[in-house]
Amino acid sequence: MVDAVIVGAGPNGLAAALVLAGAGLSVRVFEAAPTIGGGARTQELTLPGFRHDVCSAVHPMALASPFFRAFDLARHGVDLRRPEIAYAHPLDGGRADLAWTDLDRTADGLGADGQAWRALFAPLVARWPEVVAAIMSDFRTVPPRPTAAARLALSMLEQGTALRGRRFSGDVAPALLAGVNAHAIAPVGGLAPSGIGLVLGTLAHAVGWPIPVGGSQRIIDAMATELHRRGATILTGTPIASLDELPPSRAVLLDVAPGGLLRLAGERLPARYRRALARFRHGGGACKVDFALAGPVPWAAPDCARAGTLHMVGSRAEADLAEREVAAGRHAERPYVLAVQPTLVDPGRAPAGRHVLWAYAHVPNGSTRDVSIQIQAQIERFAPGFHDLVLGTHVITAAEQERHNRNYVGGDISGGATTAWGLASRPVLRWDPYATPLPGVYLCSASTPPGQAVHGMCGVHAAGRALRQRFGVRRNPLEFVAG
Repeated sequence: MVDAVIVGAGPNGLAAALVLAGAGLSVRVFEAAPTIGGGARTQELTLPGFRHDVCSAVHPMALASPFFRAFDLARHGVDLRRPEIAYAHPLDGGRADLAWTDLDRTADGLGADGQAWRALFAPLVARWPEVVAAIMSDFRTVPPRPTAAARLALSMLEQGTALRGRRFSGDVAPALLAGVNAHAIAPVGGLAPSGIGLVLGTLAHAVGWPIPVGGSQRIIDAMATELHRRGATILTGTPIASLDELPPSRAVLLDVAPGGLLRLAGERLPARYRRALARFRHGGGACKVDFALAGPVPWAAPDCARAGTLHMVGSRAEADLAEREVAAGRHAERPYVLAVQPTLVDPGRAPAGRHVLWAYAHVPNGSTRDVSIQIQAQIERFAPGFHDLVLGTHVITAAEQERHNRNYVGGDISGGATTAWGLASRPVLRWDPYATPLPGVYLCSASTPPGQAVHGMCGVHAAGRALRQRFGVRRNPLEFVAG
């Protein structure tokens, strides 16, 4: 018998395991895939010597998340490098909007809307730890310093409603903000996408959008090494079909989607809870293409070569149209394309003189369509001659995403639809979103608050519940992270 069992070795499952092992409990982790990491793995997907991140590639939360700040990735040998331009938004005509890590430099480049951009983000940047504490909470407790949360909420009400057109007079700043809002894979003018855009924009100016040297896998490997040091066991290539297959334990934490809980628990769950899980709504999907390149991307706007992340969709109106098409279950003719240039700060990802490019387009959930042609067309639109540099590609459609990661249902890499109500009520509407009706069984995936991104806090919150309810330990779970 062990004290706690974790199913799923993604960032949240490993974070939960670190908390529990740090509290002195015996922990065993089961992972169905041959390698751990879930959405944070790095592999040679195209050609030998070219290392690509399978899903997540850029990690502002690796510097901002309460979990990772307590864990201290640098202390565990993870080198996070920050491009001086966090994200760029290419426009037609060889222009580009640039989000520098320096807020004032960003504002200075936005012309007449620069002061409006500064006024929107400066109060959030000044209190970024409090903003992060609010959005990384369990959405059930009042933040310790609610002023920053209130400021974020007011900005969301402005940018997530018809009021969003009042702040900016031109088209440059709105396009830059729409590009970061679209990370939500939802219509860019909604409350939840606006909240995500504001937080990501704040972190761009506060801590940057870093890229791990060696790939996202380095974050996972650091967590696994520490887990082994604490005596935990990780078993890979071990799919679990039923809770009955798990060894006896006092707590079971599941880093799985709601449908995964249904498969694992079946009729053991009350009928009402099963129906609620079955109604869980997944969001749009992502079709991803990894490129092995003979040289750097030939951006028409030269400063794009200094950006770690790029949002390629054009104007705010184009971003709005593309995301609404996906939300309606249709493929956009010109989809929103998000790209990352890892070799900008980590040249070791490719052979000398070569480069890798990470890119995906938003598509309807469950899409089987290979949209790599559309992705290349959007890149070529802003980087003429890109096609001539491509040495190899690797494509994974939205429907295929689930084969690589069972939590990416239909290609939904966000753990559920990104709506204000969906984020607050996921996975089902109840006071404790982590505890299930089965004693000692908890959900800890991105389908619980606070939701998507590599931050580990879903695992931390679930582990905190398990410690209190199953082991009588009432300390802040983050106290167990540093070891």
